[in-house]
Formats: sequence, structure tokens, C-alpha cells
Amino acid sequence: MRSSWTPLGPPVSQDRIITSFPKCYTPEACLQLKEHFHSQVDTACQHRNTGTAGLCKNVFDRDYKATIGVDFEIERFEIAGIPYSLQIWDTAGQEKFKCIASAYYRGAQVIITAFDLTDVQTLGHTRQWLEDALRENEAGSCFIFLVGTKKDLLSGAACKQAEAEAVHLANEMQAEYWSVSAKTGENVKAFFSRVAALAFERSVLEDLEKRPRTQSQVGDGDGDLIRIEVPKTQENKRPPSLGCC
Repeated sequence: MRSSWTPLGPPVSQDRIITSFPKCYTPEACLQLKEHFHSQVDTACQHRNTGTAGLCKNVFDRDYKATIGVDFEIERFEIAGIPYSLQIWDTAGQEKFKCIASAYYRGAQVIITAFDLTDVQTLGHTRQWLEDALRENEAGSCFIFLVGTKKDLLSGAACKQAEAEAVHLANEMQAEYWSVSAKTGENVKAFFSRVAALAFERSVLEDLEKRPRTQSQVGDGDGDLIRIEVPKTQENKRPPSLGCC
């Protein structure tokens, strides 16, 4: 989706500037193992000026309250010198909000399903939430991420066991797996950089395919706007946006 506005506000923070393709969390559950952007994307980016705006809370909310219905934010990046934004729709995990949440899954380029690493039951629930989200989109049209939260509460053998089960499910779901901690910030910035980079590359490639060869590449100054959905399990009390985006 192309935005109709020019980004405004302060410059993007350094941790939102992506110059190289971000690495995955583990090659055992990874959507792409490559280390560089597609050559067509690199070439296209060289024909545009840089400049965008961003915002970053970078705060862990100890008094976080569960999402009521749907929460929404726009997060801004600069990728390979190009302004780029993610629309993040955070849908509530409670069963009573399911009928509301399903409408927001439609047209998503990325689906992030979060669960609680300390509660194996929440991992089992992710499959149903993913099926609900995918029902609203064409097969293969979305990047899928499975995210284990509260990594700070597990260590050693317990953490390895929980992650092994999650990686197994991620492979079944054809998803990329990440473990993160909202409290300590571990892997949070790296995860969202990965999401942004994958979505950005796909959106540029799709844009290039649709454009006549004589038309200028990748747009003319406005930031690209990509929508992602974040369904979460009922028991996952911390926000999948992890308080740091």
C-alpha cells in the first residue's frame, strides 16, 4: 500500500536505520537465510533520496493492561536509504474479541503470533490464531512469525526445551521463530528490524513488477506503508509489540 503523505517529525533513531539485511534468530526456523537484499532492490534504492521520520517508545510497561479489541501504531524505519513504515495492528487475544480481530487480518503482509515461553499451553493456542488470520488472506501472501515472549524468565535447559518445541511448531506453520524479552529488550529491536526488512524487500519487488519499465523505480519520495497483524494468545499478558517499537 502506498502512503499519500510525506513523513514528518524527528529523524529516525539510529536503531531504526537498516543498511544491511538483518539476520534471523535461528537458521532452524528461518524464512530466508540470505545476507543481502535482492539485487533489484539494491539498484532501485540507489535511485531515491533518503529521509524519513520515526518514533520509538523504547519503554517496558510494568502496568501493561490487555488490549481491548484492537490497538494500532505506525512505526517508521529507514531501509537502504528509503523511508518505510509499518502499520501494526495489535489484536486482542481474548476469545470475546475474536469476531472483531478477524476483520483486521485482511490484507496483512506480515502476521506475528506471540506466545508465553513460560506457559507451554499458549504455544498450542497459536495454531488456531494463525489459522484465523490466514483464512482472511491468500496462501503465501504473508510472512509469518512465531514469537516467544518473556525470555528473561527462562534460562538453561528450560529455555532450550521451550524453544525446541516452538521451533518445531514454527516449521509446521512455515513461520520464522524468535525469542524476545520486553522487560530486558533482548532481541526486540533485531526482531522488528527483521520484520521491516523482509516486508520492505517484498513490497519493493512487487512494486517493480507492477511498474512499466519506463517508469521511475520505487516511487517518488513518499514512504511505503505496510500493514502487519499481531494476533496473540489469551494467556500472553505482555504486548507482542513488546513495549519497544
